[in-house]
Amino acid sequence: MTSHVIQSHVAHAAAHGHDHEHEHHDSGGSTVFGFWLYLMTDCILFASVFATYAVLFMNTAGGVSGRDIFELDFVLVETFALLLSSITYGFAMIAAHKGNKGGATRWLLATFLLGAVFISMEVYEFHHLVAAGHGPSSSAFLSAFFALVGMHGLHVAAGMLWMIVMIVEVNRRGLAPRTMTRLTCLSLFWHFLDIVWICVFTVVYLMGAL
Repeated sequence: MTSHVIQSHVAHAAAHGHDHEHEHHDSGGSTVFGFWLYLMTDCILFASVFATYAVLFMNTAGGVSGRDIFELDFVLVETFALLLSSITYGFAMIAAHKGNKGGATRWLLATFLLGAVFISMEVYEFHHLVAAGHGPSSSAFLSAFFALVGMHGLHVAAGMLWMIVMIVEVNRRGLAPRTMTRLTCLSLFWHFLDIVWICVFTVVYLMGAL
């Protein structure tokens, strides 16, 4: 009788654990799907600002144009830093899926540092333009330029803050399923920003300089 009761409790606990694991798996999938929906709304936001830039980039008010102020060599270094950070984040996810907490942390830190290089160069570029008298209030072109590039930079900065949180969480809690879900969402966000930057580089800097 006692043995039967124990077996019944063990079976119930196993079933409960399986249900809990299935529930968490469903929750993780729902979270990632919900984040995809957020990225779609962010894509619409960027598309709107791109459209605004396309309308205003010729309105220089007799001032400078992209050909006068853009330094493609500088922006190329900035671009390579961000694209390389996408690769390092991929390595972080590979390490995380293998359960390598130390490797995931190191690659996340490398991604953060590359993001910091990108943001530092962007801040330098903005400061240089404003100091030269080419601030956002100088013309419609510059207003649209600062709005588009600045909005992307703010997204990158937000991703870097999120990355700091994830580095701390991985170190403290390990690579639990919930942490993996959050790392996946951050991965989607970071790669999305890389794709947007390729569009910014092509439409704003490359076409503007040529």
